[in-house]
Amino acid sequence: MPDPRSVVAEMTLSEKAALVTGADMWSTVVIERLHVPSLTLTDGPHGVRRVAEGADPQDIYECEPATAFPTAAATGSSWDPDLLEEVGGALGAESRALDVDVLLGPGVNIKRTPLCGRNFEYFSEDPVLSGRLGAAWVSGVQRCGVGASVKHFAANNQETNRMRVSAEVDERTLREIYLPAFEHIVSQARPVTVMAAYNAVNGVPASQNRWLLTDLLRDEWGFDGVVVSDWGAVVDPVASVHAGLDLAMPGTGGAAAVALVEAVGGGRLAEAVLDRAAERILAGVERLAAVRAEREPVVDLDGHHRLARRAAAESAVLLTNDGLLPLDPSGGGGLAVIGQFAVTPRYQGGGSSHVHPTRLESALTEMAAIVDGRREIRFAPGFGLDGAVSELLLVDAIEAARGADAVVMFVGLPEAAESEGFDRTTLELPSDQLRLLAEIASVNPNIAVVLCNGGAVLTEPVQRHARAVLEMWLPGQAGGGATADILFGLTEPGGRLAETIPRALTDTPAYCNFPGTPQRVLYGERLYVGYRWYDRTGRDVAHPFGHGLSYTTFEYSDLRVDVPDRGRNEATVTFTVTNTGDRAGTDVAQVYVADLEASADRPDRELKAFRKVRLAPGESCRVEISLLERDFAFWDERRSAWAVEPGTFRVSIGASSRDLRLGADIDLTVPAPVLPLTIDSSIGEWMARPNAREALVGLMAEGDGGQESMLQDHPELLDMVASMPLSRVLAFTGKSVAPAAIAALLDAANGDAADS
Repeated sequence: MPDPRSVVAEMTLSEKAALVTGADMWSTVVIERLHVPSLTLTDGPHGVRRVAEGADPQDIYECEPATAFPTAAATGSSWDPDLLEEVGGALGAESRALDVDVLLGPGVNIKRTPLCGRNFEYFSEDPVLSGRLGAAWVSGVQRCGVGASVKHFAANNQETNRMRVSAEVDERTLREIYLPAFEHIVSQARPVTVMAAYNAVNGVPASQNRWLLTDLLRDEWGFDGVVVSDWGAVVDPVASVHAGLDLAMPGTGGAAAVALVEAVGGGRLAEAVLDRAAERILAGVERLAAVRAEREPVVDLDGHHRLARRAAAESAVLLTNDGLLPLDPSGGGGLAVIGQFAVTPRYQGGGSSHVHPTRLESALTEMAAIVDGRREIRFAPGFGLDGAVSELLLVDAIEAARGADAVVMFVGLPEAAESEGFDRTTLELPSDQLRLLAEIASVNPNIAVVLCNGGAVLTEPVQRHARAVLEMWLPGQAGGGATADILFGLTEPGGRLAETIPRALTDTPAYCNFPGTPQRVLYGERLYVGYRWYDRTGRDVAHPFGHGLSYTTFEYSDLRVDVPDRGRNEATVTFTVTNTGDRAGTDVAQVYVADLEASADRPDRELKAFRKVRLAPGESCRVEISLLERDFAFWDERRSAWAVEPGTFRVSIGASSRDLRLGADIDLTVPAPVLPLTIDSSIGEWMARPNAREALVGLMAEGDGGQESMLQDHPELLDMVASMPLSRVLAFTGKSVAPAAIAALLDAANGDAADS
């Protein structure tokens, strides 16, 4: 294809308008005379949901077979960017085979509340973890010549009223919590598209929010791809294109294109703005074509199924275990397998990410294959998936458990309990399942519980009756095999929690503000999302962020934190991880940073880096991680910039946010830029600087020494007015100050800033 700009120059106004508004549900228009091809876009964070030939384009269930990988709630717990890139590569290859040009994923919205019905589609409560995993996924997909679509930009953290609610959130919280994952992916993986969300941000719909789509995404972060709307998010196509949206989806039968043509004709939209949107779409087409010309990925569905099984095992989190797991496949008495999920797996979430799997494993079948007749396995469903209580099923399950050497019980959330489009109202497991668990525990205490759920659930009611609890999340089409592999020790549970599991819903950060009104949801907890909230408030949790057990043990030692260049706010962290057990295993070493002398309100500690290591029994490895200036910074709203304050920082290494094994303090000495004082700076800010203090006291002394004396002789009065702007203090005292004197005061005071 020729240069996009020259192609657009040959288009008619109507053609340009049609190109940026979509042709139908899943594709863009073809312009044959200019050799402009159509792009096919489809859902697919966890598998390619290509609508089947001849099916209703809006039918989410009639789709071509594709590998159903574990959902993001699972793979987020893998803490493994290499694995996510591998999964992305498989998804990209299958997309090519199904003639898909853009795969709509990954979802990197932060898990503000565990109640969000779409949390299964998001990685984590932490922006660093979300960003690293999302970037790896995007890189894997796009190396196949398929574009990714990072979503949902931005602050789309609930399903309730998602198409009309405004997320009311301050800029610092946006910058530190809700935007960094997107920023990292844009800078490191260069996604072909970013998807604008349904919701509004601070009163402006995301799909027509110029600050988000242009000022931030393009001008500040350097995004050079296509901004596409979420499906049906655009209300005003003219306002959206003007704000920086390039592609409004789905097609509206030409209505949106007509509106754009009329807006250009009426002078309400510059044609140059429409040209830029069209050029970006064509640049995306050209970019994908260039990659496709270099490689043709091979689709190996058997290999992808094996990858899905490995990914599910790497994402599984062993929450508790007092020695019951792993089970011996060849010795001991009979095993009881209880729970309908063992034969009817809950493997994916509901809504637009629904996949028609190429095959589907059940845990019971895979367990039987591993045991291979060496142990008796007796199955009882125990409960139905509709929530109705069946005394007959209950009695059969109790009898199956009675006398068994061990019980493996599968519990979780039915598909109707969580999906795109609505949020949950409780974190509790279904009452019939909890009742069954208690009844079984009364006849057999040797219970291993397998959890099957997309969003976090309360685990303490389960732990009261179980010797081991294994969180499998929604593990994809090969989750049954991965579960069996872990239960019998053929592999280990490789996951660590990407979100905190609370003890009660009322403990959660957004409890008082979620879901808000139909028009507005206040992010009143600000920065304190997930572990940041629980650590700051000192709340006990069921399981902390980053937690996960292994079938072996690990030791951390020999921490060194060096600042190689005192002229830069950067550090090098090195430490040793040793497998001290008798099995091979993986561990996730987590690096947290705390500002011990911050003048701003900052979380107690924040994840800044991590490394997943695989070690043989007795093996050690030396881990080296670089911390950059941004890892020590906070968003300074006064400067509208990232800032690192000189002072002492603590670097901690741990196995979770609350299992910190090593720590060291470092001093960063690069001075932060001094913010110039103004007439609206507070008295406290003025008095904190020598030049400013002297100039201010001198000003107050002019004409009436009493005010100077009060400032010097009565420090308690200074405390009382410390937060008042100077302009208010002058007005309050009735002191008239000439503009020239104010200018001289500011020049003298800001000598501190000039000297720095």
